[in-house]
Amino acid sequence: MARNIDPLVVGRVIGDVVDMFVPSVSMHVYYGAKHVTNGCDIKPSMAISPPRVTITGHPANLYTLVMTDPDAPSPSEPTMREWVQWIVTDIPGCTNVAQGKGTLEYVSPRPIIGIHRYILVLFQQKVALGELVAPPMTRSHFNTRAFAEEFNLGMPVATVYFNAHKEPLRRNR
Repeated sequence: MARNIDPLVVGRVIGDVVDMFVPSVSMHVYYGAKHVTNGCDIKPSMAISPPRVTITGHPANLYTLVMTDPDAPSPSEPTMREWVQWIVTDIPGCTNVAQGKGTLEYVSPRPIIGIHRYILVLFQQKVALGELVAPPMTRSHFNTRAFAEEFNLGMPVATVYFNAHKEPLRRNR
């Protein structure tokens, strides 16, 4: 009999970026009409603009979204792990990320070599963060766990990830 194995474990999201947690909020991520599910493939050309992200949760609660690439610059040698792509804080529950405060501007996936995982992690805030969160000095060597600890975010409440790889160059004939 086959057992259901969590795709976050299979994709090494749990371990590389976050610890084991129990999801308590639903998060839906879309690039255009494409619904992002754990482990799906998204072409970088589809992800030039920030995704549409909606969350459940209680309207009185606030949330923080972090998007990282733990495979930069190469999955076999992730010497820049993690590369932070996007941070949004103070997102009200039962809304979308556009209602939050953009702390770090979105940078689209740009894998150079290999298949990269792009991980969106949602945390429930204990207090409004407002201006407490400044953009990191550099996007490389970000640490989602350390970020959560620094701002007392606790464990994630939702996570979704997708894979992307460099698209072949189009040749006009």
